[in-house]
Amino acid sequence: MNRDSVLIEADELLARLGAPNFRIYDATILFFRTEADAPGAYQQYLQGHIPGAAFFDHQKFSDRHSDYDYMLLPQAELVTQIGQLGISQDTEVILYAAGLPSATRAWWILRYAGHNHVRVLNGGLAAWTKAGGSLEPGACQYEETQFVGQSRPEMVASKDDVLKAMGDTSICIEYTLPLEVYRGAHIPGSSVISALDLMQGMDTLLSDDVFASRLQEGARFERIITYCGGGIAATVNAIAHLIAGHENVSVYDGSLLEWMGEGLPLAESGSA
Repeated sequence: MNRDSVLIEADELLARLGAPNFRIYDATILFFRTEADAPGAYQQYLQGHIPGAAFFDHQKFSDRHSDYDYMLLPQAELVTQIGQLGISQDTEVILYAAGLPSATRAWWILRYAGHNHVRVLNGGLAAWTKAGGSLEPGACQYEETQFVGQSRPEMVASKDDVLKAMGDTSICIEYTLPLEVYRGAHIPGSSVISALDLMQGMDTLLSDDVFASRLQEGARFERIITYCGGGIAATVNAIAHLIAGHENVSVYDGSLLEWMGEGLPLAESGSA
């Protein structure tokens, strides 16, 4: 998998806007809102989005029966939800967000479900407007369709997978939040590479040579499992590993929300 199969740059998107069978989605999740009356992700979408873009609501792809936020739907429900969003297996999908991790999370969901034609807008709306792209207000929605895909279960790791991996030196468990958070609490034996170190700001993936050098240790493992607080930032590292040529990569969907909620072992203060 190379960079062009995962990312699209704003100038290419601008040139292809309106192409047949082309679907664009705003997949923003807003975190750390400090003002009670601040607009939510959907409200921001309504204020202005890439022309023709629909809204990718992560809550609709999350298991409402789970005790933990953003846990993936069961496959049958996931496939139905993708179709309801207007995506078929032949649709070319472009995702963007205010913050790259939200878009890469949506990418990971669609790829996990079996979609083969999905990319993330590198740089998000800032890159889009800088390239001369306009914004439009209001809501857009694509006609519902049927999605049929061959799922990729290897892209997602469960807590049992992680427990088994803790004793396996051929598997790397990689924490993707900042080092100071890692020192507070992490899965024993896991290493740390912050997703922030793979991005410029919060919306642009760094050049291949830069992040590949930061991920080069991954080449010696048979499998890499990335995790974070809730399975979102972890998808940035997972995608970067794929582009760097490390093909056997999984995201621990529950991440620390589930791990700590289940009372599983933790290490602190940088200890292994």
